[in-house]
Amino acid sequence: MKRVTGIGGVFFKAKDPKALTDWYRVHLGLKVEAWGGVAFRWADDHAHGEGVTAWNLFKQDTSHFAPSTSSFMINYRVDDLHALLAALRAEGCNVEDKVDESEYGKFGWVIDPEGNKVELWQPPSES
Repeated sequence: MKRVTGIGGVFFKAKDPKALTDWYRVHLGLKVEAWGGVAFRWADDHAHGEGVTAWNLFKQDTSHFAPSTSSFMINYRVDDLHALLAALRAEGCNVEDKVDESEYGKFGWVIDPEGNKVELWQPPSES
């Protein structure tokens, strides 16, 4: 079973997400999309068409990274979320019970040994 196949996104907290997003747009040339983040597109993803790595800021008081107190969270792409979560549980990892499934794909979370919340993302299947 493949485990991580790429980075699906980089997310971090900011005191003022709008102002910091604007700074990245103006000074580093990030193309901020209507949903508030950036989609770095790449064409090597033959399994799902065109791949993407997201970049997005969250308010400093977000609970989305909880229970981690870290200011960032990395989202890793995976091929089979449920199989990987089962393997991680069997290996004694701290895996959250919650799994989100939507039109954006499947999302699950594991906490690393230093308390960082890691998001695992299985992109949606092509129809």
